[in-house]
Amino acid sequence: MKCRHCSSEITFQLIDLGTAPPSNAYLTPQTINQPETWFPLNVVVCEKCWLVQVESSSRAADLFNDEYAYFSSFSDVWLQHCKAYVWRMIEKLGLNQSSMVAEIASNDGYLLQFVQEQKIPCFGVEPTASTAIAARAKGIETIEEFFGVALAKRLVNEGKAADLIAANNVLAHVPDINDFVRGFATLLKADGVATFEFPHLMKMIEDRQFDTIYHEHYSYLSFTTVVDIFAANGLSVLDVEQIPTHGGSLRVFAQRSDTGSRRMEGSVTDLLKLESDKGMKTVDFYEGFEEEAEQLKSALMDFLITSKEDSKKVAAYGAAAKGNTFLNYAGVKSDLISFVSDRNPAKQGKWMPGSRIPIVGEQQIRDEQPDFVLILPWNLQEEVSQQLSYIREWGAQFVVVQPKFRIW
Repeated sequence: MKCRHCSSEITFQLIDLGTAPPSNAYLTPQTINQPETWFPLNVVVCEKCWLVQVESSSRAADLFNDEYAYFSSFSDVWLQHCKAYVWRMIEKLGLNQSSMVAEIASNDGYLLQFVQEQKIPCFGVEPTASTAIAARAKGIETIEEFFGVALAKRLVNEGKAADLIAANNVLAHVPDINDFVRGFATLLKADGVATFEFPHLMKMIEDRQFDTIYHEHYSYLSFTTVVDIFAANGLSVLDVEQIPTHGGSLRVFAQRSDTGSRRMEGSVTDLLKLESDKGMKTVDFYEGFEEEAEQLKSALMDFLITSKEDSKKVAAYGAAAKGNTFLNYAGVKSDLISFVSDRNPAKQGKWMPGSRIPIVGEQQIRDEQPDFVLILPWNLQEEVSQQLSYIREWGAQFVVVQPKFRIW
């Protein structure tokens, strides 16, 4: 395949996870008895620009459709993170009632609700109907389209040029990353700022977070590569912060290259040097990733098979995309995990794609009292283990596989 950014021919493979259905393509009562579409899940590395990317044959419109069931508002920790971000941006940028804030991939209004509370004009761009409806129910203007240069030009013509554009966990989700980034350079006001949060490729490789790979993630991003992609598409990077979300993420601040006047912080050169020192522009950095993924898969299967032989019941919590990647890579079915509990009503009553494990409400954990609860969104294990602390009443234990297998 050719690189999505620089169009170079790619030959180096990072990991082959076999085939799987899209990780957010949850099965419904109407589709449970129908065949699923499985796609290869193979990740490759461009040795020219070092963009790590999935070799996918699925279209964004198929992945982010009317049945899309990921709602951002069901994690209290994430909501706290977003509220703190909004307050900080208001103070840092001097946002007020004459400003304009936009969020790309605004989901169910989880972030913009805090902007709206301060009576700052705002709008979201969100292509999935289910989450856009939820955002509008909160009174948030939401444009139900995919973002790129064409939409950005139209929004500017409508008087919606932005002082601040937020883009949380979406930069990895776009097939045409160049058009997407150029859209930010188009939509920003002359002195506007855009912020991007995304999982840090360095952490993914070092901690063997292979379950963050799924078809909806077209790209896996180092800071070095992001700086280059931004520069090629009209944005210059001002600052970068390393944050703990999603197992280790970056928050990157950028401005228009042609009109922005803010100075670049030392954090930019510091992180570029760190990535260079770690060898992220060499093949050696990526070697061994697939082998360690296989070891984690074996650890999960050994645990599940032993639990079944010992007549121990295993349930899972969190019908997360990363969980779907792991379950399908390992070939887990409902004979080994009886159900997956999730707080999100949009997922309850459905089935996990591929594994076809039923998704239920949290009450089923209390009713069935499993011996083990496997936390699939391991990045939220502290929040989840506190939420489900009552399983200790019947002697149950928690299990996580990533980034290291443990039972407690």
